[in-house]
Amino acid sequence: QVQLGESGGGLVQPGGSLRLSCAASGSPYSFAIMGWYRQAPGKERELVGTVTIGGSTHYADSVKGRFTISRDNAKNTVYLQMNSLKPEDTAVYYCNAVQRSSYSNYWGQGTQVTVSS
Repeated sequence: QVQLGESGGGLVQPGGSLRLSCAASGSPYSFAIMGWYRQAPGKERELVGTVTIGGSTHYADSVKGRFTISRDNAKNTVYLQMNSLKPEDTAVYYCNAVQRSSYSNYWGQGTQVTVSS
């Protein structure tokens, strides 16, 4: 069973930065796509960004130019560097991974990011 473990959330002031990390269990290079989603109170879960095993990235319009997603394939780890944070970025951030062998979809437990002064 694949497990995803997230870290790096917390409280930050508007304009600040945070870096999220997510490590997935399994053999190196196991995941075709890794990414981040978020869910704010009272809202549906939405895409933040994804990165393929080849390094191609995709971002939601709301975070383009502020957030950067990257990954270490050998460690099955995906990162989310968040800069110029806004109060509307406040949400629980979830890591997601799609397995290469089965295209099964896996989720982390979520980490809270709060942007407030």
